[in-house]
Amino acid sequence: MKKGELGMGLVGPGFVAPHHLDAVRRLGNVEVVALAGSSLERAERKAAELGVPKAYGNYEDLIADPAIDVVHNTTPNHLHFPVNLTVIQAGKHIVSDKPLATSATECACLAEAADTAAVVNAVSFNHRGYPLAQHMRSTIAAGEIGAPVFVHGSYLQDWMTSDRVYSRRMDPKLGGPSSALADIGSHWCDLAQHVLGSPLVSVFADLTTIVGTRYTSGVSSEAFAAVADETSLKAVPMQAEDLGTVLLRFENGVHGVMSVGQVLPGHKNELRLEINGREASLAWNAEQANDLWIGRQDKANQTLAKDPALLKPEARRYAHLPGGHQEAWTDAFRNVIADIYA
Repeated sequence: MKKGELGMGLVGPGFVAPHHLDAVRRLGNVEVVALAGSSLERAERKAAELGVPKAYGNYEDLIADPAIDVVHNTTPNHLHFPVNLTVIQAGKHIVSDKPLATSATECACLAEAADTAAVVNAVSFNHRGYPLAQHMRSTIAAGEIGAPVFVHGSYLQDWMTSDRVYSRRMDPKLGGPSSALADIGSHWCDLAQHVLGSPLVSVFADLTTIVGTRYTSGVSSEAFAAVADETSLKAVPMQAEDLGTVLLRFENGVHGVMSVGQVLPGHKNELRLEINGREASLAWNAEQANDLWIGRQDKANQTLAKDPALLKPEARRYAHLPGGHQEAWTDAFRNVIADIYA
């Protein structure tokens, strides 16, 4: 490792792991040291695929590696708490996928442990990294839409529409008591709080399970993978929600509502956030991430296309390409990881 570089290790080489590695490698001052999997054989196979020099068969050995300063936790939900806590107690920095843990009690324990250890601890909520999301935040903070009065939107997907799709996210023992809200609703809530500049303080939720029974071969489906076509499938009753609507209240008194669902045909990965002020409104959709809608009552509405020359100064560093050059999910992810490492 070069002088001044940080050593990074990753636990859980699944769906999102390659994006963590890509983001870290793009920073230029971080060395990817090792990854750990559920077995040494799996870890070695994944390390070879992803160009990682070292593999471990368990997370404890990776955390103990003296060359590793920062650990990225991309394991299934039920492992978030034990892995995160072990990292923090080892005095190393932690970057965790959401949810941070599967209960408020565990989250509070992790927050207290991180404060005591004085380590950097972060959750990889990548939507904060979009240039226009940051532009929204700066515009609202500058008072340019007037006093905010309403926050609303949704996060909609369709990858779990078929009852032949079964994921560990739907198993309370592995995914926790919440499915759609913990998986994607958490992204929306984080972005809304970040852009508005005020935390959520109370919620009132109407949650439901549309697909009451799912059928599985025993293997968890990856997000957005093809539907299983096996003929001998086991029926599994569902408990966690796949659709929900939540009334919201923020600390600054603003009211809001969010809908979230993963069984809605035609919606691939549609996160939409709108914030209405007394003088103007702002709306952004992650599937059209380079356009920001600006609504006004007394003049024509307009769309601001992402262009570094037109962004607020605080948002400009999140845009790396000139106007007309599209920036996307992986770029936003890299921006958030850069913020964490900085």
